[in-house]
Amino acid sequence: MKVRTRISAIIATLGLVGSLALATASADESRAPGEAARVVLTEVARAANPTAGAAGPQDTVWIAERAGTVRVLDDDGLGEPVLDISDETTTDGERGLLGMAFDQDFAHLYLSYTDLRGTSTIDEFAVQDGTVQEDTRRTVLTQEQPESNHNGGDITFGPDGHLYIAFGDGGGGGDPEGNGQRLDTLLGKLLRIDPQGGDPYAIPEDNPFAGDPNARGEIWAYGLRNPWRFSFDSASGDLLVADVGQSDWEEIDWAPASSPGGENYGWSQMEGTHPFRGGTEPANHVPPIHEYDRTGLGCSVTGGYVYRGEAIPDLAGQYVYSDYCDGTLRTLEIENGEVSAEHDLGVNGGEVVSFAQGGDGELYVLAIGGTVSRVDPA
Repeated sequence: MKVRTRISAIIATLGLVGSLALATASADESRAPGEAARVVLTEVARAANPTAGAAGPQDTVWIAERAGTVRVLDDDGLGEPVLDISDETTTDGERGLLGMAFDQDFAHLYLSYTDLRGTSTIDEFAVQDGTVQEDTRRTVLTQEQPESNHNGGDITFGPDGHLYIAFGDGGGGGDPEGNGQRLDTLLGKLLRIDPQGGDPYAIPEDNPFAGDPNARGEIWAYGLRNPWRFSFDSASGDLLVADVGQSDWEEIDWAPASSPGGENYGWSQMEGTHPFRGGTEPANHVPPIHEYDRTGLGCSVTGGYVYRGEAIPDLAGQYVYSDYCDGTLRTLEIENGEVSAEHDLGVNGGEVVSFAQGGDGELYVLAIGGTVSRVDPA
């Protein structure tokens, strides 16, 4: 899903295809300054290579499995598949069922997957009384992928009710086609569309490049290598994007809820805050709010969510994320678009490939090996 060249063989072996305004929040006063919230991971289910999760109707959490199945989490674990597109999905390279999202009234379910030809595909299904209506299926958007890596694939609805879609740069080392900086392709971009506003979708008129003959109107932000999980803070509406680096730097990008879009996060001229292979920093480059190198165990960032649940008050307002290779859960405290504190939560989720946020704001950690764990107070 999000893997740099030097570990691609390892990830294949493991079966992996292998995310100014007010502060998003500061630490709860009951926690001493500099002290991390105390949490544990509680395994609540086992899945077959879980890749994505979403809050579903009637306070459920839905889990997508890489091969193409969708299952619903309850007190007894994961039920039988409620949707199965495995005969239409390829899992070679970093492909598979990579993203899932409900619209705001749970009337439609959207899946993001790579089809048998390796084409990134967004399909829509109507949902009635919590049940997927398979006969309503329609394809909303497709994007051909030149390589089997850097597909991105995460999707979610923003506070504005529009569907946001993340695509990687198309794969190959170093973005050989320069897709990250090109505005005539959807690759290396975060998109924003209205799937109900047209056939097959509409481009919102206030998109930053709408009407520009030299750019794709679907583009909301660009300069991304392989955005591996992005999310909106459910309280502030701020956007956070975790972008997997090439060989040296992992980054987390941020945009306030008031942003009109158009951010250039720099790839492939930049890797984090550093010029990439002699690149020149674009004049409009928006640097990450956080980056880390690979001198430690981390190698492939996995974006999460700003915690807005009630079970762990000391975690309130912190952005929780991890790394596929390291597995440690970490957090950022963000104030006015800048990181004011960093924390290590002291728990390890394994090969963390994704997070899910329940309707109650509680967080779940998905490991590609199969564990679905809830973040609980220690």
